[in-house]
Amino acid sequence: MQKINFNAGPAQLPPEVLHEAAQSVKQYKKTGMSVLELPHRGKEFLEILEESKTLVKKLCGIGHEYEVLWLQGGGRMQFCMIPMNFLLAGKNAGYIDSGHWSHEAAEYAMYYGNAQILASSQDSNYSRLPDWPQIPSDLAYLHVTTNNTICGTQWHSIPKTEVPLIADMSSDIFSAKTDYSRYPVFYAAVQKNLGAAGLALVVIRKDMLGKTPVILPPMLSYSMQAHENSILNTANVFGVYVSLLMLRWIDARGIDAIEKENIRKAALLYETIDNSTSFKAHVTEKAHRSLMNVCFTAVTTEVEQSFLAMCEKNNITGVKGHRSVGGLRVSLYNAVTYGQVEELVDLMKSV
Repeated sequence: MQKINFNAGPAQLPPEVLHEAAQSVKQYKKTGMSVLELPHRGKEFLEILEESKTLVKKLCGIGHEYEVLWLQGGGRMQFCMIPMNFLLAGKNAGYIDSGHWSHEAAEYAMYYGNAQILASSQDSNYSRLPDWPQIPSDLAYLHVTTNNTICGTQWHSIPKTEVPLIADMSSDIFSAKTDYSRYPVFYAAVQKNLGAAGLALVVIRKDMLGKTPVILPPMLSYSMQAHENSILNTANVFGVYVSLLMLRWIDARGIDAIEKENIRKAALLYETIDNSTSFKAHVTEKAHRSLMNVCFTAVTTEVEQSFLAMCEKNNITGVKGHRSVGGLRVSLYNAVTYGQVEELVDLMKSV
């Protein structure tokens, strides 16, 4: 029996995507080869690559002014590449510290230049979003993490800023309507809403590429990666293919419908937690709560262990909180259905 997977990533994938990916592992179309065997500069993969880029632009409502890159190394590699490419000598970068990964992004940037944390909610154990600060007008860029997987907060709207806004959207990309044109650069590790682990999607407005120093090694240069169509080295062919299947799945459903379903799922789970005597939400400020990652605790260790045992018995996995904070966490990415959340809620009510 297939488990209900509430893991924060690698996350649950839709059955249709899993089926098509499995079939393609046996044979891709009528090539006589597995998708795992396709040459990364061959016709078939170049078609996969181009369709994926077209769908990203369609879903984001952006055009030819942006480059779409598929890069290996995940989110942490982007923590490095962003300051390498955009934090030039004599400039400062600003970071909004709203959770574990935003804090880590700032720490990585400090290896390469003057990166400042302009606002932080670390003092509250990231149980809320920080107050939005005054943004210095001379920043090279401002970095924000739109959704915080470990603590369960999310920016549902971000104030306008005059400096280039760079966003880590790893855990909420394509989960709701967003004006992507506000961001000269945005990126996402794909293993949450967009495919299998091992890739990052990076979308960059072309005028930003001119800011990349020529002294960078080609592999670490966004400009060179764009010039080489993301295949400067052997591409993660299977990873891009699974992301293409996810993009098709998202496109077929539509962002409006996906957003409505995500709001319904989160509302059901938060209402259950708020009305429970066994569980307590980590984020009490409702406007700051994530639609993607619902973090909460049990009233006692015994209740937590009992609940986790019940989940395992009922084929539900991924509910244990991140190792750094403990507690409980339910990730409600696009592939998770409302019915699956109802099954979890029924268990919670029986505790």
